[in-house]
Amino acid sequence: MEETKTQTPVQPPKHANLKARTLTAVVYVVLWIGLISMKWLLPTEGIVGGWGALGFDVVFCAVSIIGSYEFLRAIGGISTPQHVITMAFAAMIVPLYVVIQVTMAGGFLAVACAFTVYVMFLMATSVFDPLKSTVKGTISCVFCMLYCGVLSTMLAALNHLEQNSMAAILMVFICTVLCDTCAYAIGSVFKRWIPLKLSPKLSPNKTVVGAVGGIIGGILGAMLAYVIIYYLGGLNGEIVFAGYNNVYLTFTSDKIHPLVTFVLVGLATAVLAQIGDLFESAIKRECGIKDMGNLLPGHGGILDRFDSMLYCSVVVLFCFGTIII
Repeated sequence: MEETKTQTPVQPPKHANLKARTLTAVVYVVLWIGLISMKWLLPTEGIVGGWGALGFDVVFCAVSIIGSYEFLRAIGGISTPQHVITMAFAAMIVPLYVVIQVTMAGGFLAVACAFTVYVMFLMATSVFDPLKSTVKGTISCVFCMLYCGVLSTMLAALNHLEQNSMAAILMVFICTVLCDTCAYAIGSVFKRWIPLKLSPKLSPNKTVVGAVGGIIGGILGAMLAYVIIYYLGGLNGEIVFAGYNNVYLTFTSDKIHPLVTFVLVGLATAVLAQIGDLFESAIKRECGIKDMGNLLPGHGGILDRFDSMLYCSVVVLFCFGTIII
C-alpha cells in the first residue's frame, strides 16, 4: 500500500513579490510624471489650474471611489442602502468640488452642503431600517467619507489653487515618494544597529531610524520640488532658467527664503505622511487584514498607496493656499 504524501503549497519566492512591487512603483511614478507634464504643458487659460489639471482630477476621483470601496469592504457590516449611498457620494464629491470651484469658486461650500445631505440620508437609513443599517455602520460610513472622499477633495483643491498649484502638486508627490523610499532604505540598512521600533503594535517592521530616514526624504523632496519649480518655472513671474507656460512660484515674503519655507513644509509633510501610514496600519490591524486591497501588485490596494498622500494633503493645502503667496 502506497503512502499518501501531503503536498505543501509552494510559496512564491520573495524576489517575485519584490519584482511586482518594483514594477508597480515604476508605473506609479511614470503615471505621475505624465500627469505633471500634462498639467504643466497644456494651456492654463479657461480653467483654474489649467486644462491639464483634469488628469489629476480623474485620479483623485478614482482614489475616492476605490478607496471607499476598499474601506467599506474591510470594515464589513455595512447595509446595502448605506453602502450604495456612500459609494454614490464617493463618486460625486470630487467632480462636484471641481465643477463648482472652476465655475463659481465655492467648491468647499458645495462639498460641505453635499456632505451634510449625505449624513442625513445615512441617519435616515438607520432610523427606518434599524435592524440592518445600524448606528455603528452609519458612523463607519461617515468616517469612510471623511477619510477617502473629503481628503481626496483636498488633493483636488491643491490641483486647482489659483496660485502655486503646480508647486503644491510637486510637493505632495515628491515628498511622499521620497519619504517612503528613504524610510524603507535607511530603515533596512541601520535597523540592525538601531532596532528601536517606531510602533511595534501597529507595524512591527517600522523603526525609529526608518522614520528619521523618512523625514530626511521629505526634506530632500521639498528641496527637489523647489529646484524644479524655480528653475523650470520661475519666481514671481520672472523666468530664472527655462520657464514655460506661465508656471512659476508666487512668493512675496521678504523675511524668509522660499527654499527655507519649502524645507519646513517638507518636514511637516514627512511627519504627517508617516502618521497617515501608521493610521492605515491601525485600520488594517483592527480589521484583521494585511492589505486594504490587491489592485496594485506588491503594494496592496489604493489606500495602501495613497494613505500618506491623503493624510498630508491638508497641511500642504494650508501652506500653499495661505502661507506661500
